[in-house]
Amino acid sequence: MSPLRTVTDPAELLPFLLANWPEVKRTRVKQWLKFGSVRVNGKPITRHNHELRPGDKIEIKVERAPQKAAKPLPPGLEIIHEDDAIIVLNKAAGWLTVALDSGKGRTAYAALTDHVRATDPRNRVWIVHRLDRDTSGLIVFAKTEPFKRILQQNWHKFDKTYLAVVEGVIKRDSGTLRCHLNEEFSLRVRSVPPGDDTREAITHFKVLQRTADRTLVELKLETGRRHQLRVHLSDMGHPIVGDTPYGAKTDPAKRLALHATELKFVHPATDEKMTFTLPLPGVLMKLIHPSA
Repeated sequence: MSPLRTVTDPAELLPFLLANWPEVKRTRVKQWLKFGSVRVNGKPITRHNHELRPGDKIEIKVERAPQKAAKPLPPGLEIIHEDDAIIVLNKAAGWLTVALDSGKGRTAYAALTDHVRATDPRNRVWIVHRLDRDTSGLIVFAKTEPFKRILQQNWHKFDKTYLAVVEGVIKRDSGTLRCHLNEEFSLRVRSVPPGDDTREAITHFKVLQRTADRTLVELKLETGRRHQLRVHLSDMGHPIVGDTPYGAKTDPAKRLALHATELKFVHPATDEKMTFTLPLPGVLMKLIHPSA
């Protein structure tokens, strides 16, 4: 793939590669190492900190084995990004993240498992976080358990932004919503006074647009409790359109008007800052702009 590089001064392998192949992204260089594409004096080396000596010959040989075609995903699921560590998915409303206790319902987890096992039956995916069945938008899966742990351990540090169309007109332009949640009941989470069995939930909101009877609002999670956004907006007196369990009186889109629009996180393998954004689906945009 590339001409030989000769080491002139003692160095560790990864810094040497980055310095001598500056046009190649760090992520790609690490993939070379992971898959044994870096040859030192003709031998594949995978250790990042392998010590190089003057006179060592470095070469990159990427050998591509024939691959089976990955299984395409069913309608309603779209891969936004995939690499050796993660899959970022656009999930439509109506898809569960993972199966319910009953085992019923189509799941993004099962569809992605089929997708990755089409190339190698040993492959699998790990759940990092979840979206409700009726919430659309961005969701991340890990492709190894260590990467899942890294993402989950740092999930509270990452930026998660949602868009919601709510009933009524929110008068405040922005603010912070706080409450304590009782998550004992699976179908409906309740806000209650603080106690040993409750967890604090914090959401920051900003109004983006108002109509005569609805508001488009941006929501940023500080905590990630189950049904947090739905409870906060319901308690505010502005339930999400279509959210009848939490007091909504209208359901014109035949779905919950909640969308995970943006994710910002640090890649678990490369430490690269990743940003993914999805616009509000057309069926929800029509709730604010009927002619859209």
